[in-house]
Order: sequence, then C-alpha cells, then structure tokens
Amino acid sequence: MGKKLKIFNGKIITPSLVIESGTVVVNEDGIIDAVASGNIIVEDAFEIDAAQQYISPGFIDIHVHGGGGHDFMDGTDVAFLKIAEMHLQYGTTAMVPTTLTSDTESLWNTLIQYEIANAKNTKGASFLGMHIEGPYFAMSQRGAQMPEYIRDANPDEYKTYINRFKSVIKRWSAAPELKGAINFGRYLQEAGIIASVAHTDAIYEDVVLASKNGYSLFTHLYSAMSGVTRKNGYRYAGVIESAFLLDEMDVEIIADGIHLPAPLLQLIYKIKGPDRIALITDAMRGAGMPEGESVLGNKDNGLKVLIEDGVAKLLDRTAFAGSVATTNRLVKTMIQMAEIPLIDAIKMMSTTPARIMGVQTTKGSLEVGKHADIVIFNEQIEIDKTIIKGEVLYSKN
Repeated sequence: MGKKLKIFNGKIITPSLVIESGTVVVNEDGIIDAVASGNIIVEDAFEIDAAQQYISPGFIDIHVHGGGGHDFMDGTDVAFLKIAEMHLQYGTTAMVPTTLTSDTESLWNTLIQYEIANAKNTKGASFLGMHIEGPYFAMSQRGAQMPEYIRDANPDEYKTYINRFKSVIKRWSAAPELKGAINFGRYLQEAGIIASVAHTDAIYEDVVLASKNGYSLFTHLYSAMSGVTRKNGYRYAGVIESAFLLDEMDVEIIADGIHLPAPLLQLIYKIKGPDRIALITDAMRGAGMPEGESVLGNKDNGLKVLIEDGVAKLLDRTAFAGSVATTNRLVKTMIQMAEIPLIDAIKMMSTTPARIMGVQTTKGSLEVGKHADIVIFNEQIEIDKTIIKGEVLYSKN
C-alpha cells in the first residue's frame, strides 16, 4: 500500500480480552505497530472505520482440500490460486493445502503445482505448506479415501517425497498401527514435519507408542477413527479416548455443525481446551458452491459425491465425504451452536493453528511485530474485510 494502515472504531479480539473501540496500526511493511484502546492519531495513514465490528486475527485453516469448484488434486496451479481466493472471502488468511490418497504421479504433480502457485499467490490466502493425507491408512477407516491406493508406510516412497519436497511438506497424516508407521513418524519428526494420527483403527497402546515417536496431532477428531472396542470380552480404549488422555497432543475438528453435534464439540472443548484445538474446514471443491453432484479429488477421475444439507456425502448417503464449510462458519458454529466464548473460538481458528504449524511468531494473533493478517466481521461472523500483511485483499463493499 506504500503507507501506514489504521483500523479504528472496532472491537479488537486479543488472546485474553476484547478491546472495545480500539485501534490497530500497521506499518508500511505490513507489520502491526500498535494495538490500543481508543482512536489514536496516526499521521498520513490509510484509515478503515470498523464501524464497531470485530477486528480479529486472520483465520488459519490447517486442513483444506478445495473450494469454489476447485480441488488441490486437480493438478493445476490455477486450482490452488482459485481456492485461496475463494476462502479469503470468508476470512481465511492462511491455509495448508491438503491432498487425498492417490496414485504416485498425481501426488507428485500436486506438490509441484504447489511450488508454482505459491510463487504466484498474491490475491488469496497465503500458503503454509502442504498436508499429505494418506495413503498410509487403515482400510476399515478409509472413509471417502479411494481404497485402491491405500497401503502400508513405504520408506523408499516417503523418503523420496521428503527429499524432493522437504520445504513444501509440513504435515503428513497416517494410521500409526500400520506396518512401518512408527518408523515413519520418527522420520517425519527428524525432518521437521508434523505427523498426525488419522483414518485409523489403533488402540490406546498404539497411540501412546506413536506419541513417543513423532506423532503430535489428531486429524479431524472423531472422523475415521476408532473409539472403545471389544475383543474377547475385553474393552480397549481407542484413538478418540487417546486424544483425550494424551494432554500433550493437539486435535483438529471439523466444526461445521454437521460432522460433530454440539455435545461432542462441547466435550472436546471441555477436555482439550482452546490451546489444543484447531478448527478446520476439511472443505472440498463444493465449498462456496451450490448443492448438487460434485467430485472429491481430481475433477477428471475423483470420487463422485453429493452436496446436500450443508455437507458432502457419498452418493449412497452412507457417509460424509468432506465438508463444504468456510472458516467463518466454523467460528459461528462454535459460538452459536456449541456456546463457546468468542475469544476461545477465535483462538482455535487463529492462535492455536498458528502454533501447531510453527508460525506463531509471525501469525495467529494481533500483537505488535506480527504480520497484519486481519479479518473484520460483524456479530453474525459475516466477513466485511480480509487483510493480509496490511493489504486489503477482500472487501464486501
């Protein structure tokens, strides 16, 4: 913008309180210079009157597959850019593009397209690196993942990917009970990549072992994972119970109001707390699009799904196939449906995901010295403006 930015007359959401009628000042480099109460004087600044709306840290989505009719698995840089631009309109300022279980060629190409798109991305939510979801999953918990590509962890395979794309791959989801999965988790940790428990039939003992060997996160808690099981009359704690018992591990949840009902959202919040929960959309290409038939994954050979009732379903309606949520919808669900305090809902949509992804020194909260990634919204969590590093990239009016 070439000049300072002043956002005033708004309710500023900080990690600990809401500053009524506050001002945020951003310098010419897109860095926050001041967060204060009152209408402070700033010489020669571009001014935005928040009109008593909320001034919030930008929303960070660490698990998203697509939106606006595009999927990251489409294999084009255009898909990446269009998805980033679409989610920006709903308050997302940073995201972690996510793959699906696929053939090797498609996955390799998707990672290359990320590199191309990341260099071009100036109009959408910024990219924080890639999340590889699969293919090392339990077949019994595959959900909408394509079964023909599911397999055990193969060191020759994953080492090849990491050697080539170490700066791109930031997290990888896998089932820890599979053959080779513990060594895989340890390898990811050594490479500085987040290992996440996902699509799994593990029991508590498997997860404890995984937690000691690199795994630090649970992918979409409750979805595609085991709960209490019985074998020969004996009960075993599953992955869900493990997530609650292992205090040091983080969880992500699809808070679209459909994947998890209010009581489960409240239970997760009560046990894990906002410092250990990241809200995710897990959105596929149908986010921001009309209901009807759609495709999960690559537009040419992906899985046909149905979008209805605000969610993506398998065509036979036996299971969900990803969400069509946007990040503002997640916040609204937590506040209105789960009755979670606004500050904590925002923390789970910004501060906690920033810490999980290791970008907490620059993103995730409105503090002096951090990137001016800012969202302005009203009481209904309808987005008025989305700002990235001090630049207004979306404005409702």
